[in-house]
Amino acid sequence: MKKLYFITGSQDLYGEETLRQVAEDSKDMVSFLDEKLGVASVEWVPTVRDHKGAIDAMVKASSDDECIGVIMWMHTFSPAKMWTTALQKLNKPMLHLHTQHNEKLPYDEIDMDFMDLNQSAHGDREFGFMCTRLGIKREIVVGYYKNDSTLNKIRRFAEACIAVDFSHGMRVAMFGNNMIDVAVTDGDRVESEIHFGWNVNYYAIGKLIDIKNALTDAEIDAKMAEYNEKYIMDTDNIDAVREQASIEVAIDKFLEKNNIQAFTDTFQDLYGLKQLPGIAAQNVMARGIGFGPEGDYKTSALCAVLNKFAEKRDGATGFTEDYTYDLTEGEELELASHMLEVTPVFAASKPKIQVHPLGIGNREDPARLVFDSIEGDALQISIIDMGDRFRIICAKVELVKEPKNMPKLPVARLMWKLKPDFNTGAAAWIYAGGAHHAVVTTALDVDDIRLFCKLTDTELVVIDENTDLVSFEKELELLDIKAKLK
Repeated sequence: MKKLYFITGSQDLYGEETLRQVAEDSKDMVSFLDEKLGVASVEWVPTVRDHKGAIDAMVKASSDDECIGVIMWMHTFSPAKMWTTALQKLNKPMLHLHTQHNEKLPYDEIDMDFMDLNQSAHGDREFGFMCTRLGIKREIVVGYYKNDSTLNKIRRFAEACIAVDFSHGMRVAMFGNNMIDVAVTDGDRVESEIHFGWNVNYYAIGKLIDIKNALTDAEIDAKMAEYNEKYIMDTDNIDAVREQASIEVAIDKFLEKNNIQAFTDTFQDLYGLKQLPGIAAQNVMARGIGFGPEGDYKTSALCAVLNKFAEKRDGATGFTEDYTYDLTEGEELELASHMLEVTPVFAASKPKIQVHPLGIGNREDPARLVFDSIEGDALQISIIDMGDRFRIICAKVELVKEPKNMPKLPVARLMWKLKPDFNTGAAAWIYAGGAHHAVVTTALDVDDIRLFCKLTDTELVVIDENTDLVSFEKELELLDIKAKLK
């Protein structure tokens, strides 16, 4: 389990007795948080009292591979100049916890000794000024640390840190390259690694074929047994399903061998494959592996990162694509799907394995999972390369039940309503440059995405029930001006 450092600030002014109490109180808080967070451990750091101690604490946090972030708290007043150099050395996400060890004031007994010891209201403001002066991106959580609302915000920060830590050094494989002449799925892979830590590389499809051709019947049989246990076999074309099973086993081996957490493919480069990966890609995604079709490495990587963020949450996260609309006035719906690759974590009931023709890719009829989706509130999240920065567009949507059956559409699909309404939601997405590929999640909320963007210094645009197109266009103009001024 990764860990957060809990760093408490004070100074020598108050004497050793006060400093002993500061240490005891902070250890008590660490013990509580370590027990309650559940997603990361919390490690106590000796009280920082001076300039050297501050530097030592930040250098230790920055150099510890197991440390994913720091929680800062000023128990007493802690002069902020002593933190200046130290803060500039910190390269991990920061949560500034504005709280107290004591919940209530002892009104009948309070004296100046108590005031000197318990002055976070004073010390945290001093520390906060220096962070603001240095332009440090951080999360600030205010409230008594034992309250559920405060604890939930700290836990959210820990989950975001896990996602950011996972993002740094994450490896993405591109089987084939970007779809010919498509713009929005392309991007600067070098800048992706500089900004997010995504190590993205092209691999010839032959690398996968070599693994596939060396598989044993037993390996394929084991994958078929998994399919039969998890899904309904709704086809007599077992050979087609076995072909997908062999593709998936090959993908599994390739990902493990090369330490890959996300991948792409493209129907324009299937040399040596009999089918476009269908159930193979779907079943891999269900394990949290990122996926993007047509060489869309950005969506693939974001999918993996958001799956990591939501690892301990209830709900579904995965790739899908804007496809077509029902434009019945006042009842507009979007149908989202793809040729084959929608993850079964969105399935409302047990998915069926079916084999049908695919009029693209010039290959044999592929096996795929077919299902209708769950219902409920969700986010549609797109990442685009604006040339001078990355932008994440996050739109609130509502997953809904299909109004009618679609017996001739043999693919997995989702249907949703746009917010605040269809016209505004669709126009805002297009104004913002949102892609046709996206990650949809029912596990994360807007505050989660906002926190991830803050900790990675990524531009965020939100489309929700309060979106107004006039204000939205002005926001986009200001973002462009801000980017040009950097």
